[in-house]
Amino acid sequence: MRRADRLFQIIQVLRRASKPVTADALAVELETSKRSIYRDVATLMAQRVPIRGEAGIGYVLDGGFDMPPLMLTSDEVEAAVLGAQWVAGRGDPALARAARDLIAKIAATVPEKLRPVLLEPAVASPPAWRREVETLDMGKVRAWIHAGRKLRLQYADEQGRETVRVIWPCLVGYRETTRLLVGWCETRDDFRTFRTDRVVEADFLDDRYPHRPAVLRGRWYAKMEAERCEWEKAQAAGGAQ
Repeated sequence: MRRADRLFQIIQVLRRASKPVTADALAVELETSKRSIYRDVATLMAQRVPIRGEAGIGYVLDGGFDMPPLMLTSDEVEAAVLGAQWVAGRGDPALARAARDLIAKIAATVPEKLRPVLLEPAVASPPAWRREVETLDMGKVRAWIHAGRKLRLQYADEQGRETVRVIWPCLVGYRETTRLLVGWCETRDDFRTFRTDRVVEADFLDDRYPHRPAVLRGRWYAKMEAERCEWEKAQAAGGAQ
């Protein structure tokens, strides 16, 4: 890797990291020596890139640092194309349209040498499976999640039995043939997952729930991680018998 590319990648690694990144970790990811990382970080700091670092803790890139948004590698272009293809085939109409627009915008702005990677990618998303018809406006659901507002759902379970739930929506998830709406259910006083094709009717309430959506998602992820750990312990205990 050329040094100029390595300097750019150091910034990219720090941008996506949620905690300090050590010189060891940077050296492993960029396949170079720790000494080279020290020199490169010193160079970036001399160029006024706002990197902070402490020995034994790692480096952090301060917020607000701007870089040209389309200095993309060929791998990044193919990753964007693959993700956009998947969303175009499985997202709600607004997201699908945005995914197609994204590909068009990248095609119009990437350097000429990267255009073949975009127009003739070596990766592809499989065709979307046919899904059940949904009555739920997923674009509006996403807007309500961002706003932290409640939904009232008339929901049919697998046997067709209907209940009414008020939920605090925090995440739309995707399986191969279904979409899932994750939220805190006021009836169950716990997180629940609802298949969007089983929503009979939805009322978009003005009421805000008491937490930020990101906080609610964090609690849900923590619960899923705890359940995964319990499952792995049970599997290990069963295998040891």
